[in-house]
Amino acid sequence: MVQGSQGFVEDPRNDRVLLYVNGDMVPRAQATVSVFDAGFVLGDGVWEGFRLVGGKIAFLDRHLDRLYEGAAAIDIDIGMDRMALAGALYRTITANDMVDGVHIRLMVTRGIKRTPNQDPRYTIGQATIVIVAEWKEPNPEVKKKGLRLFTSAIRTTPPDMFDMRINSHSRLPLITALIQALKAGADEALMLDPHGFVASCNATNFFIVRRGEVWTSTGRFSFNGITRGNVIALAEANGIPMHQKDFTLAEVATADEAFVTGTFGGVTPVSAVDGRVIGGGPGGPVTQRLDALYRTLLAAEGA
Repeated sequence: MVQGSQGFVEDPRNDRVLLYVNGDMVPRAQATVSVFDAGFVLGDGVWEGFRLVGGKIAFLDRHLDRLYEGAAAIDIDIGMDRMALAGALYRTITANDMVDGVHIRLMVTRGIKRTPNQDPRYTIGQATIVIVAEWKEPNPEVKKKGLRLFTSAIRTTPPDMFDMRINSHSRLPLITALIQALKAGADEALMLDPHGFVASCNATNFFIVRRGEVWTSTGRFSFNGITRGNVIALAEANGIPMHQKDFTLAEVATADEAFVTGTFGGVTPVSAVDGRVIGGGPGGPVTQRLDALYRTLLAAEGA
């Protein structure tokens, strides 16, 4: 069974889901985009992941903020306002009779190109919009065992090179980092920033716990995680010391606990980094408390 922060429980209902493709609801097996689409040709686009809880899309406004900011940053006109795009998301889940335990992937690309090249002036027509909603729950074994991380040689990048805070379709450096981790027998890659400080994992934000304090990166060279922000706010609101700061691999090696955060998995414990067990193993007391607080917050989104 596949591990990793994206590990999920298989659900046969997903074979029959309907996908939103440019305004049409299309069976999964028939859902396609053009080979001239900018997303296929260049990875030219932005995306968002959402959780459906109790019939409501959790933290919808924050996710849409990030999506529209990312699209504007790379000069993509989504072609739909926020209300219309939210309506398309709910149309998709309604078409599939979904209420809970659902993960949604919204993908926006620049659209179809007249010819395969980088120049955005060769785009013809409007942006391509695809929504994939699936019954998808995190694999409980991942939280039970914790993630094994491996420090990749691939560094995260500063905003003047490739802004990690934009959810871009272009993920090759992150995929390369993950491949290094998988080849080393780990589940996910830990990545350093250009200055050698710990930044994030290849798909999630990274935290450690030392002497009751929670540390995470400054955020300058890591993902602008919605769950990251929620966990930081929960810690601060519940008297858990929280620091956004530079820290090193040596400080990770001597941490009491470690965990990652992401929209799909929420708070996921880390059991080892570079073969060294973190503290007493996965799921220490601070991690467990933050996990419980986040689960309560997530449930309230669907209330």
